Amino acid sequence: MTDKILNLLGLAKRAGMLTTGEDKTIEAIQHKKAKVVFIASDAGDSTAKKVRNKCSYYNVPLIDDYTNENLSIATGAPNRVVLSVTDSGFSRKMLQLKEKGK
Repeated sequence: MTDKILNLLGLAKRAGMLTTGEDKTIEAIQHKKAKVVFIASDAGDSTAKKVRNKCSYYNVPLIDDYTNENLSIATGAPNRVVLSVTDSGFSRKMLQLKEKGK
C-alpha cells in the first residue's frame, strides 16, 4: 500500500483512533468526536446520503476517494464502508495530504 492517507488510516486504527460502522460514525459526528470521515466510493446510496448530510450539518470533512476494499485493507477489517478518525493529529495530516494530492 503506497497511499500515505491509507497508511495513516492503518496507524490510526492500531492507535485506537477510529470509529467504524455507520451508526458509531454518525454518533461520533454528532458528539463532535469525528475529525474526518471516510465513506467508501462504492457505498450504498442511502448510507452515503445519510453520512454526507451529517458531515455537512456538523461541518466535518469527508473523504470519499477510496473503495470499500481500500478501506478494508487499510484497517485490516473486512467490509469497511464508513469510518471516522477521532484524533486531530491524524486527521490534520490526512487532510493536508488530500489537499496536496497524496
